Amino acid sequence: MLKPWKERFRLLSIMDGLVPRRLWLGGALLACLTVLMGMALLGLSGWFIAATALAGLLPAVAQMFDVFMPSAGIRLLAVGRTGARYAERLVTHDATLAALASLRVKLFSHWAGSSRTARALLLRPASLLQRLTADVDALDSLYLRLLVPAMAAMGAALMLGLAMGLMRWWLGVAAALWLLVAGWGIALWLGRSTIGPAVRRALRIERLRAQSVDLVAGQTELLMAGRLPVQMRAIARSDARAAQSDEAFFRAEARAAAAYGMAGTMTLAAALLALGWLVQEENIGAAVAAMGLLLALSAMEPFAALRRGAAEAGRTWLALRRTAACSQPAPRSALRKPRIGHAVQLSHAVLAAGGAPGWNSRLLGPFDLEIRAGERVALMGASGAGKSSLLQLIAGELPVLSGEVAALRCSWLTQRTELFQDTVRGNLQLARAGQAPASDDELWSALEAAGLAADIRALPRGLETALGEGGQ
Repeated sequence: MLKPWKERFRLLSIMDGLVPRRLWLGGALLACLTVLMGMALLGLSGWFIAATALAGLLPAVAQMFDVFMPSAGIRLLAVGRTGARYAERLVTHDATLAALASLRVKLFSHWAGSSRTARALLLRPASLLQRLTADVDALDSLYLRLLVPAMAAMGAALMLGLAMGLMRWWLGVAAALWLLVAGWGIALWLGRSTIGPAVRRALRIERLRAQSVDLVAGQTELLMAGRLPVQMRAIARSDARAAQSDEAFFRAEARAAAAYGMAGTMTLAAALLALGWLVQEENIGAAVAAMGLLLALSAMEPFAALRRGAAEAGRTWLALRRTAACSQPAPRSALRKPRIGHAVQLSHAVLAAGGAPGWNSRLLGPFDLEIRAGERVALMGASGAGKSSLLQLIAGELPVLSGEVAALRCSWLTQRTELFQDTVRGNLQLARAGQAPASDDELWSALEAAGLAADIRALPRGLETALGEGGQ
């Protein structure tokens, strides 16, 4: 069992290996450069406006005041900030999209090469859709909303600390430490307080999506079985639970937004008092004080950009763990032969529903079961109780986590049927792929064995009846 911090580094290394590291670091450095240029532009503009106003009060000073160098610096910073922002967006989005595309290819390659994983996902189409859409897309927060804003925020803290340090060294150290402690501290608190609501929100939305897919895909079967109102009530309950998670999630995010607002106000108030004291002591001029105030005003903005990423940290971590679990090869179970006269022997067998233990998996067992050769046993239970998982364990399709499994070689016939948008004849002829087509007598014999011959004969076109999507 890996320690939490070791597991985090292992999972992050999966994302790090998908694209060149220069793209990751390049995008973060460009974001930091953009923030620094924006702060410098605001500070220099404030200094220039204040210095120009003060110079205009004294004609002698106005004649000696150089307006060209500050104006050129403002233009340079404005153009440079625009270019850095454009380059940062190109690099960061290129890195993110390349990582997500590589991850999708990796997942497809793994699923194509592992028949057990592919079959397990095919039995749960909603889970497969979640891996390919919501889980993969949620990983963009790891880089775009956590790593990049964190680097930019550090640059803002260093910028303010350097500017204040030129006035008083202790003032610069205090300003930088305050920004780092307050800005990162609020983000850390938000991430820790929302990890539970974010995970519950993601799981409940996934359940709501799965139930909605089941309602649309199986509405005919649900209606015939009289279970359509029950399914609709279940969807309504899932929607209500998802709304509860949304409320807790957004409430914590609103508290963090208020905390960042208070921290920014405190930073500006403290800078105003400190710079006013320095002006009163005649250590700095009013124009320099204006520049310091504007730098303090803009220093907290990069930290506020961390809020969204910190709030979604739990959802991102869940997606990273589940995606990493899907991209790792799953061991097959090596079945032992049972004692003579027995077909199946289970001794304290424990398995994970879905094939591998993870954040959203549940353990089944321990099972103790003996079935003699030739004996017939009915496995009964409610939907979702684990009947199919237990049969997959016996067939060697799922690994055993603990205990022992011994079974004779057997065939595993799933509950999933594959019917294509073709005629009845075309679907039946698939059993003769690569061979001579079956005759009509053989087709009717197969339908008789399946108990469908009378229904097909009652159709106007018989064997030439066209089936819809999924065999409907």
